[in-house]
Amino acid sequence: MKNLPLVKKASGESQPFNRSKLEESLRRSGATEIDIELVVNEMVEWLHEGVTTKMIYTKAFTLLRKKKKGLAARYSLKKALMELGPTGFPFEHFIGQIFKHEGFSVEVGQIVQGVCVQHEMDVIATRSNVQRLAECKFHNEAGKVSSVQIPLYVRSRMDDIIKKRKTLPEYANFTFEGWLFTNTRFTVDAENYGKCAGLHLVSWDYPAGKSLKEIIERERLFPISILTELSKSEKQVLMDKGVVLCRQIALMPQILDSLNLSGTKRNSVIAEIDDL
Repeated sequence: MKNLPLVKKASGESQPFNRSKLEESLRRSGATEIDIELVVNEMVEWLHEGVTTKMIYTKAFTLLRKKKKGLAARYSLKKALMELGPTGFPFEHFIGQIFKHEGFSVEVGQIVQGVCVQHEMDVIATRSNVQRLAECKFHNEAGKVSSVQIPLYVRSRMDDIIKKRKTLPEYANFTFEGWLFTNTRFTVDAENYGKCAGLHLVSWDYPAGKSLKEIIERERLFPISILTELSKSEKQVLMDKGVVLCRQIALMPQILDSLNLSGTKRNSVIAEIDDL
């Protein structure tokens, strides 16, 4: 049996190659058990000293793409979320779309008055007499984490806004919720503070059952940055218009008109979205 090298993570730490973790990520992408075995066996033969998790991802993505583009796109989800940048503004719209999917009306990038000062709130989602105030912490590097200072700061801002809104007649009988999203991870202290302070924290893999990864895969809310048939500049044109979900294109294909795509390429984009 081949002696497998240690794998270097984005954080700089090294760990043994985890075959079952790779198998599970391929399984979530929709790959068949046969394809999973073929890809993983080829990966094991390819592994070498100095290999990183990013290199493993790239290799697995390439192998999957040879089989079916839709599978490769789903496998690249984590990277796709990091491409909702560099400003993080598209990520705010993406979170807004998640709330819309739940039946909330959504406002993005609003200036609101607190008791003490004004605040810019990334996302405000309202449904009946429930209002969610959400902040979005975007990172474009896999090793970045949000420390406890972030939810501490966010909680204080939201408390100022909520205290003010509870004095306004239009918000009589409203329930307010504070939410904080990141596309990477929170530290354990940040997660613990969120639980204690009543702040809903959502990251790539937290909380269990309701993480970004699980919400996206379960509800099929894939970002357009996941598409392999569109160039980076074409995706940026759409994101600048607030189009951040593949679902938005599926519901209104005319959204693609602004890209002046050839008929063949347009059909390929639609086919890839259908695969997702």
